[in-house]
Amino acid sequence: MLDMAVGIILGASFNKVINVLVKEVMMPPLSLLSGSMHFEDQRIVLKDPILDPDGVVVTEEVAIGYGALLEAFIDFFVIGFTVFVVVKFMNKIIKRAE
Repeated sequence: MLDMAVGIILGASFNKVINVLVKEVMMPPLSLLSGSMHFEDQRIVLKDPILDPDGVVVTEEVAIGYGALLEAFIDFFVIGFTVFVVVKFMNKIIKRAE
């Protein structure tokens, strides 16, 4: 039970570290390639917003936010790769101990 609690706590902390790694270290260089500072704001606008004569938005724009999806995929792959490396390392240690 204690092992599981420690694993959950470490997993939550690890998630925060990965989020910062992706958002603050990996995404800025990718943002330079796309020409935007914030990659999560990247989207394909399907329909522009409709404004009244005063400039107030009457109908919101319709857009596909692919930047946030790309960030989620990068998070997933970084976490998956890190877990893979940790499991391989732990298996190697366990085999040496036997």
